[in-house]
Amino acid sequence: MTESTFNLNTHVARLLMDEPFFAVLSRQIEKRSTEALPTAGVRVNPDTAQFELLYNPSFFEGLEDREKKDVLLHEFYHCIFEHVTGRMPEGKMSKLWNFATDLAINSHLENLPEGCLMPGQGMFADLPKGKAAEWYYAQLKKKQKEEGEGEKGKGKPGKGEPGEGEPGEGQGEPGQFDSHEGWDEVDEATKAMARERVKDSIKKAAEECAKSRSWGSVSGELRKDIMDRVAAKVDWKKVLRYFVKTSQKANKASTMKRINRRYPYVHPGRKTSRTAKIAISIDQSGSVSDGMLAAFFSELNKLAEIAEFTVVPFDDKVFEEKIYVWKKNESKKRERVLCGGTCFDAPTEYVNGKQFDGHIILTDMYAPKPKASKCQRMWMTTKDCARNPYFQTNERVLAIDEC
Repeated sequence: MTESTFNLNTHVARLLMDEPFFAVLSRQIEKRSTEALPTAGVRVNPDTAQFELLYNPSFFEGLEDREKKDVLLHEFYHCIFEHVTGRMPEGKMSKLWNFATDLAINSHLENLPEGCLMPGQGMFADLPKGKAAEWYYAQLKKKQKEEGEGEKGKGKPGKGEPGEGEPGEGQGEPGQFDSHEGWDEVDEATKAMARERVKDSIKKAAEECAKSRSWGSVSGELRKDIMDRVAAKVDWKKVLRYFVKTSQKANKASTMKRINRRYPYVHPGRKTSRTAKIAISIDQSGSVSDGMLAAFFSELNKLAEIAEFTVVPFDDKVFEEKIYVWKKNESKKRERVLCGGTCFDAPTEYVNGKQFDGHIILTDMYAPKPKASKCQRMWMTTKDCARNPYFQTNERVLAIDEC
């Protein structure tokens, strides 16, 4: 048999011409031909901690261009979704996890070679498309257990994982066109290094696509998933506490109970107390969810020991009759008192006319940019709204993880 001279590297640019996101990512992944694999596979090189794509040239040579491209995308998605570098379920590689990762990816590809695992088809006909690998894994484990218990009830040994033992009637053994070998043979430190490197590459690719507004075949849902994966993880609770603490101003008073350092026992000493007075403007439009309110109020209850909060309900105006002061060490439950449109100038004007040390606005940010604030101001919103705000601001915008 004549050895194939097919070189994937010479075809990648043409194959990914209409896939700007994957074209950028592809440049960071080495591609090596090998006859040791029947098809293709991606893995972490244990010596370099870099991702590499191994491919059988004979396999690729026999594919149509549209199939070649989707095979490439399939392997790149394994890197993006951290199937290679993430912790395996139950701490080890299994055929169920192999199936689950392929099902998660193939949901988004239409031109894979014949015989690939696909939700909604064959023995996976009852599984919907568009789920994460962890979801498919849980469903396959559940199905395996149910089938095993059913066989035991008939006096027969339970079946193993899908694809092992006798296939079901009318169903052939499911096929995996790519190799997942080596995923569990790399130590965690090497995986972590590779994960951070590919995350940096993904971030650069995403930024380029965001600027050009061209992502190729990457759907809107997948774009959000990708952006969430590369976004820096910020502990909003710590940032909120820091904001409150940095808003504190010192209140000084004379007292005979303290010794004056310069004139001991001649003049009274100085007593300093620090209390932050923070305005909390809560957007009363229906877009602020109950979960978001609950998470926010839960954290404010903890911060009430170091600050006094004034809660300012607003929509297109401030409802002063609904304003209340949340004293230090008090505990409050989440509360929605109104519902309407949104105008950020209204709470800004109210706070600017009072003596506040800081201003926090809880909102979806879907309104025009407001006027400047006289005290430091911070915005708290959902992840989606923080990523795609209605207006641009240099003030801190913080995403809340809902309860």
